[in-house]
Amino acid sequence: MSRYHVRLRAAADVGSSDRVLDIGCGTGQTTRDAARAATSGSALGVDVSHPMVERARQLSEAEGLRNVSFELSDAQVHPFAPRHFTVGLSRFGTMFFADPVAAFANIGRALRPGARLVQLVWQPHHRQEWFGAIRQALAGSDSQMSPAGLTRAAFSLGDPAVAAGLLTAAGFTAVEITEVREPIYYGPDAAGALDALSGLGMAEDLVADLDETGRARALERLLVLLDAHDTGEGVWFDSCAWSLSASRP
Repeated sequence: MSRYHVRLRAAADVGSSDRVLDIGCGTGQTTRDAARAATSGSALGVDVSHPMVERARQLSEAEGLRNVSFELSDAQVHPFAPRHFTVGLSRFGTMFFADPVAAFANIGRALRPGARLVQLVWQPHHRQEWFGAIRQALAGSDSQMSPAGLTRAAFSLGDPAVAAGLLTAAGFTAVEITEVREPIYYGPDAAGALDALSGLGMAEDLVADLDETGRARALERLLVLLDAHDTGEGVWFDSCAWSLSASRP
């Protein structure tokens, strides 16, 4: 996600005195960079993954950051201090909410009036080479295979009208949506990329209904595809996202 990370940093434009809330922070790269920009402010990262939050804390300590913290919590329901944060941001972390309106409303209550919420979310799955090509390789044909599991949830904000409607229903105003298109990196070679896909659960979602022989053949086809996308500087696939920006009135 390195190229998207640069795009989010530019869109968030964190100032020296900002108090930043990072939603779905993962291992905290976006949170730590926000903290470095908010030299007289602070950054809080929240995520539901215990291993990721622990890793985020370790990395922040190793980097000597003192104005950053992390909490193992669900941003949908966490009792944040009201009207505390001046910037909310998320790098592909808001598409998995069970009740997006309630979740965004809860986040909105944590932002002070005038604060901005800036997010990156995936566009629909049919616009993603990384999904379409991998899906076709695993299916072994041109048949249409709908996303399943976490992969399906990843595209829940892909329709810009739906995303804007959810933010408006949650109380946000001045919603702006901009297309962002960058290639994404899966690993240094085909074997590394396959490991990455397995770790993300994407390959498992797409072969869940196949028998053992079918799964083996599908993964062989996937390795061929990944090798074809090896540029000599890693395995890359095209992708499309939306940059969503909204204000807390």
